[in-house]
Amino acid sequence: MKSIGVIRFPGTNCDRDVIQMVQAKGLQPVVLWHKDLFEPSQVDALILPGGFSYGDYLRSGALAARSPVMKSVREFVSRGGPVLGICNGFQILTECGLLPGALLKNQKGRFNDDWVDLKVENTKSHWSKHFEARELRLPIAHGDGRFYADEESLKRIEDQGQVWLRYSVNPNGSIHDIAGVNDATGRVAALMPHPERALFDWMGGHDGWSFL
Repeated sequence: MKSIGVIRFPGTNCDRDVIQMVQAKGLQPVVLWHKDLFEPSQVDALILPGGFSYGDYLRSGALAARSPVMKSVREFVSRGGPVLGICNGFQILTECGLLPGALLKNQKGRFNDDWVDLKVENTKSHWSKHFEARELRLPIAHGDGRFYADEESLKRIEDQGQVWLRYSVNPNGSIHDIAGVNDATGRVAALMPHPERALFDWMGGHDGWSFL
């Protein structure tokens, strides 16, 4: 059975949902704490869930990116391990430099809580291998989800095929409608929408299953 590490920071609030998604897929969740190092061979993949790590103090994801566990995350990535960031997890991965760009406050400064339609731009990402369609519908819930990169970085992201997902209708002002990106290897990826909240019809949709 494959094991999926789920990292908890102070203020993480989507970890239980992610754990239940992992279990429902027949995989083994392993809870990893922000203050502890872990052995990379302990897990087969990592997920950084959503929430408000360290209360979003200073900047969303900024303090979590400097927590002890991220040293082990970097080592895991260096060994070829796949990592998925969801919402706050996306913010953390950009803050620590494992993904390009930055997540800024939403356009008009509003917290967005809604469902969005997404276009799948990159099916070669490790986290796209179970996708059966090029369009997805997932919920969002964020105040700092506006993806930004300077002109040079944005060109590199686009040219290297690092845009993973785009919004069909942009909800937050993200540059080039970007909802998710991956690194150059395709193993590290993140998105602002929440797949763990889209597993069953009673939730509003079931496209979240595609991510595991």
